[in-house]
Amino acid sequence: MKTKNYVLACDLKDEIELIKKYEEYHREVWPEIIKSILEVGVLNMEIYRTGNRLIMLMETQHDFSFEMKTKADRQNLKVQEWESLMQKYQQAVPSAKKGEKWTLMNKIFDLKNL
Repeated sequence: MKTKNYVLACDLKDEIELIKKYEEYHREVWPEIIKSILEVGVLNMEIYRTGNRLIMLMETQHDFSFEMKTKADRQNLKVQEWESLMQKYQQAVPSAKKGEKWTLMNKIFDLKNL
């Protein structure tokens, strides 16, 4: 099966207690959130942190689209509850477009394709 990969960035509010709480939530992500991620074609998702910067790696099915995911998320009350809760901790990176929380990153180097 052919897959697609995405890398996104988001910042946390730069307060140590908020960062600790955010990481606690991500050690026990609600099962409904995991289910919603898998249902839209995300095969794997990882989030890394340095300081207050987050990087998310997503491996998806080939037919995955962010538009489809956004539509599904808007219709899922538990996802809306989770996103509302996460808003307390997250903020957009400085280069984000208005209204954008997670910003899609552009690949600028790939050792396999030299």
